[in-house]
Amino acid sequence: MEEQYRAIIQALGENPEREGLLRTPHRAARAMEFLTQGYRQDVRKIVNDAIFTTSNSEMVIVKDIELYSLCEHHLLPFLGRAHVAYIPDGKVIGLSKIPRIVDMYARRLQIQENLTQQIGHCIQEVTGARGVAVVIEAKHLCAMMRGVEKQNSSMTTSMMLGVFHDDPRTRTEFLTLIRRMGD
Repeated sequence: MEEQYRAIIQALGENPEREGLLRTPHRAARAMEFLTQGYRQDVRKIVNDAIFTTSNSEMVIVKDIELYSLCEHHLLPFLGRAHVAYIPDGKVIGLSKIPRIVDMYARRLQIQENLTQQIGHCIQEVTGARGVAVVIEAKHLCAMMRGVEKQNSSMTTSMMLGVFHDDPRTRTEFLTLIRRMGD
């Protein structure tokens, strides 16, 4: 990967041997490995048996989970926050596991629409919940720095499974709570 970054620097018309760029291919390769570590993670190891029996059947929400990802079309970052909710069906997941699942999928080359679905399906599969809801709000540097160059635009995607999909009251409660909790 380092050699590829060196070739990119040369293709840009820069000298990869100049002082400021000498270690850039190495640093860029390590950064890309970090930014795409989700490919090398396993949800079973992330969850690590942190599924617990519960009698709770009310909505559980983890809100404002910051996320950083790379657009698969331009390899430019998009960043924002995810809001995840589920309604337990006898099992709850450890609190830290939901942000870790968000990170696992975000640390891959992505589009926001797929990221939202991957998180939702994973939480559903891991918890066996009666329903899962995911909303992601993000700003995309591919739209801010190039293309349409709209710095204040953002994108919102949602995924509703189970009772969040089937029951408008449950969906409305979730959407109301994630708005209210931010005020």
